[in-house]
Order: sequence, then structure tokens, then C-alpha cells
Amino acid sequence: METRAKTYTGDCLNVMQTLPPESVDLIYIDPPFFTQRKHDLTTRDGSQHFSFKDIWENDDSYADFIYQRIIHARTLLKETGALFFHCDKSAAHIVRIVLDKIFKPDNFQSEIIWHFKRWSNAKKGLLSSHQTIFFYSKSKIFKFNKIYKGYSPSTNVDQIMQKRVRDARNKPVYARNKNGKIIGSGTKKGVPLSDVWDIPFLNPKAKERTGYPTQKPVLLLNQIIELVTEEGDVVLDPFCGSGTTLVAASLLKRHSIGIDVSEKAILLSKSRLKNPIVTESSLLKKGIESYRQHASDASDHLVGIDYTPVHRNKGIDGLLKQEVDGLPAFIRVQRNNETLSQAVHALKSASENKGQCSLIVVATSHDLLGYDEKVDVHIIKSANYALTELIKTQKEVETTNSDARKLFQKVRIA
Repeated sequence: METRAKTYTGDCLNVMQTLPPESVDLIYIDPPFFTQRKHDLTTRDGSQHFSFKDIWENDDSYADFIYQRIIHARTLLKETGALFFHCDKSAAHIVRIVLDKIFKPDNFQSEIIWHFKRWSNAKKGLLSSHQTIFFYSKSKIFKFNKIYKGYSPSTNVDQIMQKRVRDARNKPVYARNKNGKIIGSGTKKGVPLSDVWDIPFLNPKAKERTGYPTQKPVLLLNQIIELVTEEGDVVLDPFCGSGTTLVAASLLKRHSIGIDVSEKAILLSKSRLKNPIVTESSLLKKGIESYRQHASDASDHLVGIDYTPVHRNKGIDGLLKQEVDGLPAFIRVQRNNETLSQAVHALKSASENKGQCSLIVVATSHDLLGYDEKVDVHIIKSANYALTELIKTQKEVETTNSDARKLFQKVRIA
């Protein structure tokens, strides 16, 4: 899908008045933060210098600046649209009052905390490690796409698979069928996205860095855009700066509009759109991998499989994110020095009180003792085992063919 990215140089207050009303699905606003200082930054190679003043006479002058622009921004939103306003402790109290006045408190959806790790400084007091993003909708029919994240390491995934109900004393208990067996609660997608977002701040050496002050990571804008828009929707950034919003929108197949008073910023945005760079977060990757605390000899055989690791369980290694036979599916990898029958028994025992579910055992080696094929468990071979078996079979075929040729030669000579 081909996307359009339009850019305008000028005050967004004037530019927004030229845009058609109710034509935008998402507005992301990252204005000056009321820091009362001038922001300067130079690119790593020293070829360009960017700066802007964030100095105001008083709270009222800043509030009026924001109010005048938000009132016009709201007219551009579709009824299903949303606005995300990015700020920090310097102006959050002012911004919230302005947004409530324009959008009404009933349309306030969330106060998102963007949490990140920062390098230390000499400031006396607590190190700032978060910023605030206010999420408002234009109406009650706003678009919203649920995003799910992985469970925390302390979550016993196998336990939340057991359905709970309230007893006569209104206490939560496991639900059971007429035979007294525990009822399963179905497949779990993960934990719905919360209002605290752990997304790394761009470090000074990140490839994505442009040298523009207050640049935000594409990963942050990706999450905002995916949350409230669909492919083909229109995203507006009235203070687009280095163009991060436009880059994220383009990569996610959304149309975009960027406005900035700085001609340098607009040129930078256009340049980034031609050659978008996104810094992968090793921190996020390590975080995800660190959740896989079950045995490494098991996880090695589950690489590439979409599953949720089950921790502190001797019989279950994971819960597949897709159902098997219309049921939630638990998986176990056959261990070294463990027969296939023992692996099957361990999985069946561990899943006994998990409700109705499918069971899968990954066989990792040939089992001379075999296993009871009547057991209702899917047996699949690991990639390593299957490849080893294939090579072994080919060698046996080659040996058989060689022996046959030798015998044939002997018969001919005779």
C-alpha cells in the first residue's frame, strides 16, 4: 500500500485552519514542554545545528498558546479519532486543564507514563525517568485496538489457565464441572497493554538519532499509532520536529501530515522519510528473552514457536498462543536421559487440573522403549531429531544400494 506524507512549514495554528475538518484519525502533539530554556543540539558529524526556544512569559501565555492550537486540532479529528499529547512535569498540570476544557473530562481515556532509563546527572534530587502522554478521544466511538504484552516472570501461566468463579461467600475458587474436574479458562493472549510503557530512550549513539533536540523513538510512536488507527488512516503531527511520527506512520502504512515552524526540521523530516531508520531495542529483546526462565535445553527446541513460557512447572514448558484441536495447548520437550513415555507422563500429570486442553510432546531422540500410542498426546519430532533421522535413513539407503551393487557385480563375475 502506497502512503502519502505531506509536510508544511509554518505555525500549525495557521496551517491547521487550511486543512479539511474531520479528516484526521490521530493527532500526536509533542510541543515545547514549558522548560523555560533554549534547546540546542548538533549532529554527530557537526554538519547541522538545530535549536528552538521554549521560553514563556508565564503559565498563562503557555496555556493560551496550547489552547489556541488544540481547539483547531480538535476540529480536524474524525468522530472516531483520538489525540495524544506529550508533555512532562513542567507543564502537565497546565495541559490537563486545557485538554479537559476542549475535549471534556468524559473523553479523557488515559494518562500514559512513558518510562525509560536515563544516564545519571549532577542534579540534586530524583533522576527524571518518565514523561507523560495524555490520551483523549473526540467521542465515545473512538477506534481502539487491543495490544497484548507478555506475562511477567512472576506470573504462573499454568495457574491462570484455571477458570475461577465466586463461591457463596463471594470468594474466588476454581470452577469445576459436574465430575469435579477443574474447568479451563481458554487460550490466553497475554496481558492487555497498561498505561505504563517501558520503551527505551534513544541513546546518543543510536543509528536513529538525527541530532534534533527532544527526538522521540520510532518504537514509541509505533505503539501509539497501532493503538488507535488502522492501515490507510491519517496521522497528524502539528509539531513534527525531526519527523519521527511521519516515519512511524509510513512504516505502518498510514498517511501522515507534518507541520513545523522550522524549515530545517521539515527538510530533516523529508530526508528521514526517504531513508527511514529504526533503532532496535536490545533492552526490550533481552527483557523478553529473560522471561524464558524454563530449562534452556527445552527453550532451544522451541525457537520460532509462538508460545508463552510456563515457569516453575516440572511438566509443562509452554502454552501455545494458538489453539490445537480447538483447545488451549500445553507443550513439553523431551529431556536428555528421559524416555518419551516419561515425558508424556510428566506433561499429563502437570496438566491434570488445567481443564480441557491439548497436549504436545516434542521428541528429541529415538526411544527404544517406545510409548503408549493410545495416550491422547500429540508427538512431534524436534528439528534436530528429524534431521538426524533423515541423515541416518539416507546413509542406510546408500549402504543398502552399495551392498546391492557389490552383490550384483559378484553374480555377474560368477
